[in-house]
Amino acid sequence: MDIYLPIAGMAVNALFMVALGGLVGILSGMFGVGGGFLTTPLLIFYGIPPTVAVASATTQITGSSVSGVFAHMRRGGVDLRMGLVMIAGGLVGSLTGAGIFRLLQASGQIDTVIGLLYVVLLGSIGALMLRDAALALGWIPPPAEPVEKPRHNRWVASLPMRWRFYSSGLYISPIAPLALGFAAGILTVLLGVGGGFILIPAMIYVLGMAARVVVGTSLVMILAVSAVTTLIHAMTTQSVDIVLAALLLVGGVVGAQYGALLATRLKPDLLRLALSVIILLVALRMALGLAWRPDEIFSIEYM
Repeated sequence: MDIYLPIAGMAVNALFMVALGGLVGILSGMFGVGGGFLTTPLLIFYGIPPTVAVASATTQITGSSVSGVFAHMRRGGVDLRMGLVMIAGGLVGSLTGAGIFRLLQASGQIDTVIGLLYVVLLGSIGALMLRDAALALGWIPPPAEPVEKPRHNRWVASLPMRWRFYSSGLYISPIAPLALGFAAGILTVLLGVGGGFILIPAMIYVLGMAARVVVGTSLVMILAVSAVTTLIHAMTTQSVDIVLAALLLVGGVVGAQYGALLATRLKPDLLRLALSVIILLVALRMALGLAWRPDEIFSIEYM
């Protein structure tokens, strides 16, 4: 069942795109990640132009995040005040990322930069997650002298203007979550990712948030920033393929509900292990794609 994508300029299998959206939606509900770190590379592997894949993936992230946010809010797993602070930083980051995206697009280096960033980010995040999962499962020995870590790092504790975030049980400066939101906003525009695969560890290990509200709060921030990013791409780069985005959304909204349900029933360490393996495989495939010699070195466009 093929369908034509007007912006990408090619036909795709509609059922495959819906299934891809469903898979990413499940990951969104389970881990609190937007899923763009998988959507965008898989679309590129399929043959979608990188700029269209990045811009369209943000639309799918918005849909799956909406579904996931409602699921976690029903369980009381959202710190709304923390989410609003991170959204403020994310909006500024989105505007900054849009400027960087346009500069790279004008220079003709956007495709290469997207690929390199994915290899570095996915490779490092996947390796850290794999190590943590192996430690938790007892597959590798723990450090000889484990050191008790503070709930949040000293840099966060030293920042001024502390606020109380009651749902997270924190009394910290809003500057730290603002900075995290800013970084996630830039990543959302440049890579078509929600930034959750970086936000989740940072919210736990840097901010010291309670685990029960991390996933839901991350999705609130991702929802707002990805929605704004979609508008930015639509108005500036004109790379959003609404047909592709709609196919991904159909699967993503449904998948997020099942993901939120699975998150309460499966062992977290095994979930983390599975996600780390998937991330590393995607990073490896992206690295190979950058090193392979293309079949056609030159392309010709008829205007």
